[in-house]
Amino acid sequence: MTEYSYRPTGCCATRINFALEDGKIYNVVMEQSCPGNSLAISKLIQGKDAAEVAEILRGNRCAGNSTSCADQLSKAIDLALANESRTA
Repeated sequence: MTEYSYRPTGCCATRINFALEDGKIYNVVMEQSCPGNSLAISKLIQGKDAAEVAEILRGNRCAGNSTSCADQLSKAIDLALANESRTA
């Protein structure tokens, strides 16, 4: 299992931490994000295919912003998957 940490921009979260193993996402923690939403997202995506999760979350917006914590998570997943493919 490989741990990742991402510093999002344009949303409430100050850091997004998660792990990838065999293309699946685990242990998502969004620091300083809306607790209910971030906990719900984390539970819903636990063990799911990371690429599918990124596709679902990509483009979600919050409170009139051009991004959201969920959208920033999709960007973090995309970067992590790109890293995984380079090191494979």
